[in-house]
Amino acid sequence: MNLDDLRNKIDRLDEQIVRLINERARIARQIGKRKAEENSFAYAPARQQEIFQNVLGVSEGPLPPETLRAIYREIMSGCLALEKRIKVAYLGPEGTFTHMAARANFGEAVTYVPVATIDDVFGEVERKRADYGVVPVENSTGGGIHQTLTRFLDSSLKVCAEIVQEIHHALLARCPLEEVRKVYSREQVFSQTRRWLQSRLPGCEQKQVLSTSVAAERAAGEQGAAAIGSANLADAHGLNVLADHIEDYTHNVTRFFVLGGEMGAPTGNDKTALLCSVRDKPGALHDLLVPFREHDINMTMIESFPSPSAAWQYYFFIDFLGHPDDEGAAKALEEMKAQASSFKVLGAFPRHSS
Repeated sequence: MNLDDLRNKIDRLDEQIVRLINERARIARQIGKRKAEENSFAYAPARQQEIFQNVLGVSEGPLPPETLRAIYREIMSGCLALEKRIKVAYLGPEGTFTHMAARANFGEAVTYVPVATIDDVFGEVERKRADYGVVPVENSTGGGIHQTLTRFLDSSLKVCAEIVQEIHHALLARCPLEEVRKVYSREQVFSQTRRWLQSRLPGCEQKQVLSTSVAAERAAGEQGAAAIGSANLADAHGLNVLADHIEDYTHNVTRFFVLGGEMGAPTGNDKTALLCSVRDKPGALHDLLVPFREHDINMTMIESFPSPSAAWQYYFFIDFLGHPDDEGAAKALEEMKAQASSFKVLGAFPRHSS
């Protein structure tokens, strides 16, 4: 075949693909009507994961898995919008890592609502001004995000999905590196770039702000100021990328939670997150965790943080492999609850798969 023949063949295939995508969308719209009749949630993380697995399972290449995931993320996003126009609150403004994580999960067909703080993300969903919220919960370098964990103490929201995203930091400024006297960013970002800053900008003033986008705005407006954030922020704020990938560890990953009104349905490959505190007695934490061993449950994270209301008292954020509806997990949770002074299941969700 010559070039024109090959292009004509692609055109015919595109016609078939578009017809099939629209047929899929019509069926998705019917599903949306059924969901509305049953008063169930439009966004179903378990079903989203199932579709990804099905698509990747039947693919014989040559498209790589990440390309197929990106294509189907947008197809599902568009179909979801036909069922219901979803609003997603996130720690903004645009261009933050949380914004990038939200888009990676929900695609482009939802309405994004940027807010100033993690507390505001919770508030938007609690007041039903947004259907879902996206917040950072853990970084592989800096550990748990305590603002998020603490906010769960007085929230009825559930974790219904997790998003895991590799994070790369860049130094952004209008001036050359040698003229930088002040750097803006978030507290967690400074903790992830500490060694680079000590080596390349020793003694430089570090100013904490609410988001990396705000940091970029400050750097754009001040002489001798720089920001640390995504390299994607540079063009929007008229900044230059002075250095990229400045995180101290190359595998710098942040985990985000999707907040909603209900936890995810069991998929067979789930995680459960919980928040608890223990009584003040010797061996209390050991006793709390014994049910995991006895019921052969794999704990994937434990993070302690101080109580915001009582000195020298601590809460524990824990997540493990399994779902509260699983027989072993249900028994373990019941036994743990008996050992705890406070106990709260935050949600269950499909385990992230790259």
